Amino acid sequence: MEGLIQCSANYVPLSPICFLERAAVVYGDKDSIIYGTVRYTWRDTLQRCVNLASALSRLEIFPGDVVAALAPNIPALYELHFGVPMAGAILSALNPRLDSTMLALILQQLEAKIIFVDYQFLQVFLQALDILSEAKIKPPILVLILECCHPATFSSTIEKIPAGNLDYDGLLAMGQPDFEIIRPSNECTPISVNYTSGSTGNPKGVVYSHRAAYLNSLAVIFRSDLKQMPVFLWTVDMFRCNGWCFPWTVAALCGTNICLRKVSAKVIYGAIFLHNVTHFCGAPSLLNLIADAAVTDQRPLPHKVDIVIAGALPPPQVLMKVVELGFNVTHSYGMTEALGPVTARLWHPEPNSYQHAKIKCCQGLHNLIMEGVDVKDPSTMKSVPRDRKTIGEVMFRGNTMMMGYHKNLKATQEAFRGGWYRTGDLAVMHPDGYIQMKDRSKDVIISGVKTISTIEIEAVLVGHPMVMEVAVVGRPDDCLGETPCAFLKLKEGCATSADEITNFCAERLPTYMVPQTIIFGDLPVNSTGKIQKFVLREKAKAVGKLPP
Repeated sequence: MEGLIQCSANYVPLSPICFLERAAVVYGDKDSIIYGTVRYTWRDTLQRCVNLASALSRLEIFPGDVVAALAPNIPALYELHFGVPMAGAILSALNPRLDSTMLALILQQLEAKIIFVDYQFLQVFLQALDILSEAKIKPPILVLILECCHPATFSSTIEKIPAGNLDYDGLLAMGQPDFEIIRPSNECTPISVNYTSGSTGNPKGVVYSHRAAYLNSLAVIFRSDLKQMPVFLWTVDMFRCNGWCFPWTVAALCGTNICLRKVSAKVIYGAIFLHNVTHFCGAPSLLNLIADAAVTDQRPLPHKVDIVIAGALPPPQVLMKVVELGFNVTHSYGMTEALGPVTARLWHPEPNSYQHAKIKCCQGLHNLIMEGVDVKDPSTMKSVPRDRKTIGEVMFRGNTMMMGYHKNLKATQEAFRGGWYRTGDLAVMHPDGYIQMKDRSKDVIISGVKTISTIEIEAVLVGHPMVMEVAVVGRPDDCLGETPCAFLKLKEGCATSADEITNFCAERLPTYMVPQTIIFGDLPVNSTGKIQKFVLREKAKAVGKLPP
């Protein structure tokens, strides 16, 4: 059409940086961060982030450079989510539970120029530094995040820090308060790199854009039913998908961040009463924490508190107890490549445990910002019928997807093959649009002519009163190809037999789904706590094939 133009008056590249700037203007005196006795307002936080960006620029951190961080959910890590992109750089918040070998490997891949390390994780960083030095790789500049109450034993470690490194407060003091924020000229410019959990042993760096981070931060508002000025308790790791984009979302809503160094039931209940917490998120283990909390902590809540969890739901009795205590539980599904959760559904009590086992695999509807969530035949790319039985692969398409995998074009192209992101998760579609998960494509068991979902078996097994953790994989079988093999970790002080477990399953599952092999013991997990099924598959093979 004639008479139209695109200019700075009607087009500004999307970036979550603007959320902080608005918060400082609209609610400048409102608490932005509370961490123990430390409090900052939104005006304080904006200035600290500007100082941080300025200091990074003075250290010759240029647009496009990677800034790494190794820290728990403390104010410094929150500030890095704004200060780093304000310098035009790219933030990579790393899992502080990484071992030194994996940390060195990731730092080498990132080519990070600078890394912010909390004192609690200095030792593992110094070990990674030795590995980089032996490989003759230039190490990043270290900025140490200290606290006045750090342990006295830390003094011996700090003596090992190479000369020429900085501390966080000193770095902020270097910054200029009038620094001009470096804004992205292209909204698809990378803002962060987040590493997958490496459940297959091969973590990948997932690159997010300013545009995707901005849009997904708004999507979080709808998905988590957030209102203006929420009080958000940091129980989800900020290194995990940039804290599911909540650092930016809370700023957009001018809320308050309650930062935590360590999560416990006592801390959660205490924060709810002290700070009027409205929302928190994380792994399903949070529900177990709440349900198993000391009776002295389980006081009637002053108001309803919303919890969003991602991962396999715990047994129905745990969920029921959490709801009875006054919490709303929303179950979500997503992944790192989609910037965190994509679908969400509010949990409601189900009439029996078997129904719960089926429903717990049923994901909610997708949010407004993710344009496409579907279950497709991976070969024809046609949507499966909404008949609850035709299995296909879950696929995503939209503006809140990753840009790709860092330095791995082949993996990026494969993930986006056919114009959709292929999750590798198998599912069926319900008539109402709900997706019911069946399994990961690499985990599904083909037993004779039957396709068996390990997720559905695990959902039943975890409902056993003596079972704490469970993982099911296929065990080689000469006749059927594979049969279900269950690895169980029992609750402390509990004991049971393989026959009792088999009978428990037989009462709740079809015969072909009942595990024929039961193995008790600890389950192998990676640095984020995910069970490594590829290790268990090798263990199942080592047991040997079942006789025909």
